[in-house]
Amino acid sequence: MDVRPGHFDEMHGSGTTVRAPYVDYQDWFADEDPRRLLKKSADAEALFRRTGITFNVYGGAEADERLIPFDIVPRILAASEWAVLERGMEQRVRAINAFLHDIYHRQEILRAGRIPTSVISDNEAFLPQMIGMTPPGGVYTHIVGTDIVRTGENEFYVLEDNARTPSGVSYMLENRETMLQMFPELFTKSRVRPVSEYPTDLRTSLGACAPAASGNRPTIAVLTPGIHNSAYFEHAFLADQMSVELVEGHDLSVEDGRIVMRTTRGSEPIDVLYRRVDDDFLDPLIFRSDSQLGIAGVMDVYRAGGITIANAPGTGIADDKAIYSYVPDIIDFYTGEKPLLNNVPTWRCAEPDSLAYVLDHLAELVVKEVHGSGGYGMLVGPAASKREMASFTKKLKANPSKYIAQPTLALSTVPILTRAGLAPRHVDLRPFALVSPDRIRITPGGLTRVALKRNSLVVNSSQGGGTKDTWVMET
Repeated sequence: MDVRPGHFDEMHGSGTTVRAPYVDYQDWFADEDPRRLLKKSADAEALFRRTGITFNVYGGAEADERLIPFDIVPRILAASEWAVLERGMEQRVRAINAFLHDIYHRQEILRAGRIPTSVISDNEAFLPQMIGMTPPGGVYTHIVGTDIVRTGENEFYVLEDNARTPSGVSYMLENRETMLQMFPELFTKSRVRPVSEYPTDLRTSLGACAPAASGNRPTIAVLTPGIHNSAYFEHAFLADQMSVELVEGHDLSVEDGRIVMRTTRGSEPIDVLYRRVDDDFLDPLIFRSDSQLGIAGVMDVYRAGGITIANAPGTGIADDKAIYSYVPDIIDFYTGEKPLLNNVPTWRCAEPDSLAYVLDHLAELVVKEVHGSGGYGMLVGPAASKREMASFTKKLKANPSKYIAQPTLALSTVPILTRAGLAPRHVDLRPFALVSPDRIRITPGGLTRVALKRNSLVVNSSQGGGTKDTWVMET
């Protein structure tokens, strides 16, 4: 395999010697018939298609349903590497939950001058309706997906914190199930930590956050916007895996101060609502009056302690890209510790000096919308045309507070299977944390997203990226 100069390759490091986590896999791969592996790759695609593992891409007159490409070469992390990520994620998640409680209560971090008040007050992700509200168990972010990139042997950076309605965990689980079916001998040879407990852990964690009056067997439901949502497969998958109901807004109503769902047995109260509906659409009496996706009156029930909503409304302020640059301060303020995982250096374009720097160095930087996601609304300077840069210059000057900018990192590469053999491609990693009042569970692995195009840094599935199974070794 050719290792790309200037990039850390997770299989070969900076040279040609196979790194320790990949030694057993390389020995196995060297004995395999390439034609068999290509056939297995095609079989995996057929399996994904039969299972219905797709996502919707918007942009045309109708949503375009696509299969997420899956690469059969696993991404492998040593136990020691995972331990670093796990500790760093736990620290980050604890600090974010403390931050959310603070900004919806005493706002001590603003009083201390660690974050400008305008970053909160002028932010559309901040919900005044949550001021003074403490969710059951004090948990705001029940599920967090943290996007992490690697630039060297011991160099990891957090790209963003997904604290609203993080997606992708179903692909992590299906990727592992597919690999177990296709290559059972690999799991006999290598001691890989399992991810299959995630649905059980999710249900346990959500149940632990139920309102106090719900008893020992809280009723949990997954709220989906419906079949046309890009992540509907995941909503249905997780409801099925947890053995809970999958509901839409029209299935639910308020009765006697509770949220109830219609069933063949009559109305059944819900204690925990794992919502995959954005804040704006959650309650038409409070937010968007034209919403057909939420439940009229759910916020009143929530404020009265009659239901847990996961993740809590208003958590989006914590994964806003304008807030991202302050996370090291947030960690220091609430924990008294230095961050265990680095932030990517970030220029806040709302600040005149930062904007001037960004405009002068646009060809070197990645510029992102503060509220953007999925690889949309961004400029990758080194890959941009003169026309694209001219267009983005106008956008930055017209509305600088809408953007942040970051350097172009030399993302690590891992091998993918091609007809010519193994070839390096850039990746990121989204591990998932489950938060309950007494603990934080982090599933060993996560969703590895891979840029299937040579030299591309954009790994999002909506932009042509694929996924891999992520292995964390036991020792």
